Amino acid sequence: MAQTEKKGGLLRKSSASKKPLKEKVVLMYDEIFTTEDPSKCNPRFWEELFLMKVNLEYLEGKLEALDGEELMKIKDNINCLFQHCIQALGEEHPIRVVNALQTLCALIRGVHQKNKSTSGFDIINMLVGFDKAELCMKNLMESLDSLLCAEGSESLKSLCLKLLLCLVTVTDNISQNTILEYVMINSIFEAILQILSSPLSRREHGYDAVVLLALLVNYRKYESVNPYIVKLSIVDDEPTLNPHCFVCLFVFRLFRQYKDKEEEHQSGFFSAITNMVMSLKEHEYHPEMGLMTAPTSPVPTTPVTPLGTTPPSSDVISSAELPLDADVQTSNLLITFLKYSSIVMQDTKDEHRLHSGKLCLIILTCIAEDQYANAFLHDDNMNFRVNLHRMPMRHRKKAADKNLPCRPLVCAVLDLMVEFIVTHMMKEFPMDLYVRCIQIVHKLLCYQKKCRVRLHYTWRELWSALINLLKFLMSNETVLLAKHNIFILALMVVNLFNMFITYGDTFLPTPSSYDELYYEIIRMHQNFDNLYSMVLRLSTNAGQWKEPASKVTHALVNIRAIINHFNPKIESYAAVNHISQLSEDQVLEVVRSNYDTLTLKLQDGLDQYERYSEQHKEAAFFKELVRSISINVRKNLAFNTLSQELLLKEFSTIS
Repeated sequence: MAQTEKKGGLLRKSSASKKPLKEKVVLMYDEIFTTEDPSKCNPRFWEELFLMKVNLEYLEGKLEALDGEELMKIKDNINCLFQHCIQALGEEHPIRVVNALQTLCALIRGVHQKNKSTSGFDIINMLVGFDKAELCMKNLMESLDSLLCAEGSESLKSLCLKLLLCLVTVTDNISQNTILEYVMINSIFEAILQILSSPLSRREHGYDAVVLLALLVNYRKYESVNPYIVKLSIVDDEPTLNPHCFVCLFVFRLFRQYKDKEEEHQSGFFSAITNMVMSLKEHEYHPEMGLMTAPTSPVPTTPVTPLGTTPPSSDVISSAELPLDADVQTSNLLITFLKYSSIVMQDTKDEHRLHSGKLCLIILTCIAEDQYANAFLHDDNMNFRVNLHRMPMRHRKKAADKNLPCRPLVCAVLDLMVEFIVTHMMKEFPMDLYVRCIQIVHKLLCYQKKCRVRLHYTWRELWSALINLLKFLMSNETVLLAKHNIFILALMVVNLFNMFITYGDTFLPTPSSYDELYYEIIRMHQNFDNLYSMVLRLSTNAGQWKEPASKVTHALVNIRAIINHFNPKIESYAAVNHISQLSEDQVLEVVRSNYDTLTLKLQDGLDQYERYSEQHKEAAFFKELVRSISINVRKNLAFNTLSQELLLKEFSTIS
């Protein structure tokens, strides 16, 4: 018997003498693509169509093959098909509903290809007609809402979410997608939250739901009131909020797997991540999407208790203990986010990873400005062990997890900032990320100064990292000045030291901590001397850097006063006692005994900062980020993942 091949909707026998035979559904599609009403000759045309297995490839291809003028000629039939698809969503037979959902996806994608300025028609008019658009879209959104909230098939919910993602991403810039006006008017926010609240639905559809919500909240958010933003901002239900960090948990789990094999594989972290993702079948993971949806979880703006809090020792877990179930919480959301940030912020060499790191720092900036979030971060009664990812470096030993101390969460935030400062001094200098990092530290210090929080933290690590950063800026002055105004960053670092010098007695944990600050400044005085020489040279020359360099010169006044005051005292002490090299204790003794003769200038505005504003400064970044996610989602959407056999098995009873 001759074999039968199936390709592009054709059923063709291997014998060349036979004419190709078309599937019945393809013949029905061809009838739709004529100017005649297909139901004239066959009154049961639409009923039969939705019992046929959808041929997505043929339908989309047929739409794309037509030019704008040809498509306008069959507009009535396209409108009719769209309307009958919506009607079929209310059918009792699940197979009809599935086929209607897939047909809608193909229609939207196919017609979108013709929605160009040269085509001269509007996508809404082409799909439903202007006169019926409001009613049709209302019925469509109500049907999708009902299917998502129903107790029925998970396959149907999956297709509903994919259809919604298709609707949202038909344009690269979602704010230009006029179809979304109907999604705003007929909100499905509650349906999305219901999916995230249900363990079963969350496991199956949580990823798509979070991506969909992330896109919807970015629709024209600067131009009008976005109802999804309003509703999301007032959600305070813990079980609902927990799943928003699902992607963080997923990526963190991959990282833990990577760490166990770190010594076996010499390839980079993200290369290893890619290999592991490919081997996992439970979720289709796209780096850009994953990195975007994770930080979408709202930062608490009201007093909160730790979500899913566990005893301090429980937070550090081995990979064998790491639960694979997304429903199991091992720590609060902020700990998960800090761990996630420590991973994605390490490698910023390509644009996507750079954007991910920037997004994490923006979220941390908002946290550092929030009064209630700061109260939680600094609460001495809530201590945790937070195992951040630390980049392997030759000059430092690998920290043992078991040695991590229990501390307030602000210590983990500071650790993350110190880690970033230390590990990103490179030729492709991420200036913007460094500025954000220093701003976060400054805002945390402002809170500590304001509330007189004496944080027991290893401040020396921060001071050392900041001094090394200044040293790096000076060593690479020529290369960096060709790309960046490094004096902005230098001024911020110097003013952090000024903050410690001026107000350190209000927030440093002990008097000896203040002494250690002076010791570090004196010990590393050569770096400050070199910085002063550099900025003095540039501020006395007429050039583009004169003004910014002058600001650094003036900011160094107290640091130079400390150096010039204590260095002669130390040298005198060494000479009198015939000591060639003083120990730390001896230097500290000199410092303590000579505070009373030190004169410093009071500097204004050290504890002031400009609050974060997305609309004016970050709008372009978020617009481009959402654009790239929209493109990625559209490219990776798959509507035909459910085979007809699986559907028939799931919907075994069709009356």
